[in-house]
Order: sequence, then structure tokens, then C-alpha cells
Amino acid sequence: MTIPIPIPADSFKLGFIGAGNMAECIARGVVKSGIVPASRIRTAHRYVDRKKVFSSFGVQVFDTNEQVVADSDVIVFSVKPQIVREVVSQLRPLLTKQKLLVSIAAGVKLVDLQEWAGHSRFVRVMPNTPAAVGQAASVMSLGETATEEDGDLIASLFGAIGKTWRADEKLFDAVTGLSGSGPAYIYLTIEALADGGVAAGLPRDLALGLASQTVLGAAAMAVNTGKHPGQLKDAVASPGGTTIAGIHEMEKGGFRGILMNSVVAASNRSREMSKR
Repeated sequence: MTIPIPIPADSFKLGFIGAGNMAECIARGVVKSGIVPASRIRTAHRYVDRKKVFSSFGVQVFDTNEQVVADSDVIVFSVKPQIVREVVSQLRPLLTKQKLLVSIAAGVKLVDLQEWAGHSRFVRVMPNTPAAVGQAASVMSLGETATEEDGDLIASLFGAIGKTWRADEKLFDAVTGLSGSGPAYIYLTIEALADGGVAAGLPRDLALGLASQTVLGAAAMAVNTGKHPGQLKDAVASPGGTTIAGIHEMEKGGFRGILMNSVVAASNRSREMSKR
């Protein structure tokens, strides 16, 4: 088996096939972090407004995807899942084994990506929407001939928009159910907390601000202290106090079970969709 030529970390060119919001988030993140200067990033788009967005921070915008592939060492497929097969297949003649390929298309498996591309130097990544504010949770899995160095390189790119983990691809449906769909569960929780504040007499703006900051602060405590969430919860809940009274109501309503069931339901739905 031919060993892939290492991607030069200090000079590689990064191309995006698909110039949507996620591609923009990644491109802005790597430029801001200094990992890749804008002058080494390429993309293409048919619409002038998207071209202007990328050009505005120094990205080279071509007319065609073929030009992007030809002038890039690392190529990120950031198109919608329903068209990724068509796009990869069309570009296959240009996708040499010396190019590192990345897909962020939800539900599209490595075995299919590798078949369409004609080689297996592929990395599949599942980011989530908080990438827009540099707080993504991204999980990645390496294709058959992607090297550890390839994995480290892609981890550094996605590390510019949040945190990254590696996992076996068989876990990606569960990843989708938790971190992929999870932001929506948290938005619903924030909205419900704010509604509770309004019901208790707070002005809407104050209630929403307090709810949002409380969730943000609690997440930071869970991430930064290293303590189990149960420990952090117990530290707030004094005997006979207000917090334990509120928690009691949540337990009576099955709050934890509802969240667990939501993750499982979304994971099962992802599994069903990936079999189509």
C-alpha cells in the first residue's frame, strides 16, 4: 500500500466545496486562530453574495469546484447530504490520493465517501451549529488510509471553532442525537426557564438574559471544574431550600428521562435516515 505524502502543515492550501454557513464558520475560525491564513483558503460559489462574504476576509473565490480541488491540498466537502454523492463523484478524476478529503455531511458514511472518491484518505467530521460562535462540539473518524498526522491536522482545523473528539464511526448516530441535535434541546430549555421567570414576575428581557447566562455559566462550571454534574447540582441545592424544591418538581415531571429519551429518539432517527 502506498503511504500518503504528508500534508505540509505550514503551507497546505485548504479548499471548501460548498460555501455555506458551516464552511464560513470553519474558514473564519482557522483564519482568526492563525492556523491557516486566508490567502491559503479557496472556495467557489455561483452566487455573488456568498462570494463577497468569503472575499471580505481574504479567501480566494474561484468560479468552479474543479478549480478549488486543483489548487488545494485539504478539501472539505461542506455540501448538503443529499447532493454529496453527486459532487464527490463529479470531482473524482481530480481527487488524487495525495489530497486529504474531509466530509461534514451528516449521515453520509465513510464507506460511501471512499467509494465515490476512489480512495480512502478521508476524514468524516460531525460538527454542530455552535460553530457559528466558536463553540462547536466536533467528533471525527478517520478513513482507511488517513494517517494519524492527517487526523491531527483536521483536529487542529476544527479545534479553531470549538472542541474536537475522535470516535469510531459506528457511534456517529449517537453523536448526532446528543451533540448534533442537542443545541435545540438546550434552546428549548432556555426558553422554558425564561418563561418560568416571566411566570414568576420577571420582565421578558431580564428573564431571557438570566436564563441564557445561567446555562452558559453552568456549562462552563461543568467543563472547567472537572466535577460531576451531580456534585455541582448538590452544591447549589441546600437542605429544605429553593433549589431542591425546584428539582423536586423537575423529577416529578420526568425531566431527566425526557432528555435521555430525546437523545435516543434522535439517534434512532439518524440511524434510520443513514440506511436510505
